[in-house]
Amino acid sequence: METMERAASKPLVIASGGASADAPEHTIAAFEAALAEGADALALRVRTSRDGHPVVFGHSTLERTTDGRGPVAERSVRELKRLDAGGWKGPRFGGQRIQTLQEVLERFRDRTRFWIELPDDAGAQSGIEERVVSTLEIYEAVEGCLVQSANPGALGRVRALNPAVPLGALWSAGSLAAALPEPGTAEALCPAVEVLRAADIGVIRAAGLGCFVWTVREPALADRLVGWCVDGILTDRPGLVRARVDRS
Repeated sequence: METMERAASKPLVIASGGASADAPEHTIAAFEAALAEGADALALRVRTSRDGHPVVFGHSTLERTTDGRGPVAERSVRELKRLDAGGWKGPRFGGQRIQTLQEVLERFRDRTRFWIELPDDAGAQSGIEERVVSTLEIYEAVEGCLVQSANPGALGRVRALNPAVPLGALWSAGSLAAALPEPGTAEALCPAVEVLRAADIGVIRAAGLGCFVWTVREPALADRLVGWCVDGILTDRPGLVRARVDRS
């Protein structure tokens, strides 16, 4: 699959929430800015609305990045669409709206790839995996994405629904040995930059896994990861990381 092929020399630049250092995360403004800055893919988190739609949003509650309050899961899509998801970042972003996964795929599927993160706390009863997979299938985006989660159960449910969806296991703490997914259960390990060491790369490769590292904001870190030949770098500053990758 194209998404999982290792770049010969340069890692993918994957924009976390879009160019979210400079624009409100997970909005059209941030996604468009990321592509303008040379991002190879968009990384986004999804949650379900009260009426069961996957929405692109970074937090379980609304306060941090909208003018609303309370859990995302307690609002319908119609109610979520009424909220301002950009004004907190500055007046020029006022009026940016929360997007559904369907809307993001429809707008960007012919222009980029997607790293889709499922919430850690979503149980089997939430149905989010089925809704995400069906949306990817409808928009023919399966081969242009990677679905990642720290929850092995969520990854297992995605695999059962569609074995062709590439999967990534998130690693943010603990040992590499404990973080490595069971053979055949994922195509990638996605470590936080704080836990990854140079020696880990060989172990990850030996396990047949890609390595996509998050979240990188500093030039020196980007340079280090390029030197380690990781497969992708997730960043909220895609323009900065693009420049460091290209200069290599």
